[in-house]
Amino acid sequence: MRWQGGRRSDNVEDRRGISLGRGGAIGGGAVIVAIVAALLGAPQSVVRSLLEGGGAEVTETPSGRTPSAAENEAADFVKVVLGSTEDVWTEVLPASGRRSYVPPKLVLFTDAVQSACGINAASVGPFYCPPDSRVYLDLSFFAELDRRFGAPGDFAQAYVVAHEVGHHVQNLLGISERVHDQRSRLPPAQGNRLSVATELQADCLAGVWAFHANRDRQLLEPGDAEEGLTAAAAIGDDTLQKAARGRVVPESFTHGSSAQRVRWFRRGMSGGRVADCDTFGTGAP
Repeated sequence: MRWQGGRRSDNVEDRRGISLGRGGAIGGGAVIVAIVAALLGAPQSVVRSLLEGGGAEVTETPSGRTPSAAENEAADFVKVVLGSTEDVWTEVLPASGRRSYVPPKLVLFTDAVQSACGINAASVGPFYCPPDSRVYLDLSFFAELDRRFGAPGDFAQAYVVAHEVGHHVQNLLGISERVHDQRSRLPPAQGNRLSVATELQADCLAGVWAFHANRDRQLLEPGDAEEGLTAAAAIGDDTLQKAARGRVVPESFTHGSSAQRVRWFRRGMSGGRVADCDTFGTGAP
């Protein structure tokens, strides 16, 4: 990716030097259990409850940890990608006949973070929290994307950020709230299908960003598109379930299969149209 000359976003909140405590610190046993649960595909709400434990007040204290030069470069990269999403969505969203774009904050953290969605361990991966309109990212996930998921490259990392920003676009459009209300009234299997449609739409919206960022600023280099598609495939529910359990349970999917994620990301990246991202329509996903 040609990112070094890009604009750095001012909407990044750096909490990498902050440790969470509850009368000291989050128990190591709770963290281990939460990580195992996350690897087995447990919902984020379950992982949060394992970490939260009792109702004691959570405190934030400086950890004294000094980020490495490579980590600071990754943080700089995230600022550029976030800045690019701001530039693209500020133009694209109103042009699509929707409301004006209000960018999210992106919070960098280490190990665990407290948000309006509760406490999340880094093991749950990057996430977007609708109540506080923030994207949360532990930069160590980029290394996981390479080593654990086999999806290296800077554009694979940019896809991750753009996907979470896609959830923010959904929040602005009222889609997140509607899905949440509908899921609360549905059986688990039907609720999971709504979750899959939501995640696939965020993939498509990430592709919309990539289309416009490349058209307007020549962001992509040869091989970048393939990096993004590889990342989309690597985190499909079927791929993750097979790796963790040795079998695939389609009715438990919450993010979509590898093929679905690739298809919707490619669809957004091919045309750059928000209207092409209707994963809730007839015949989708």
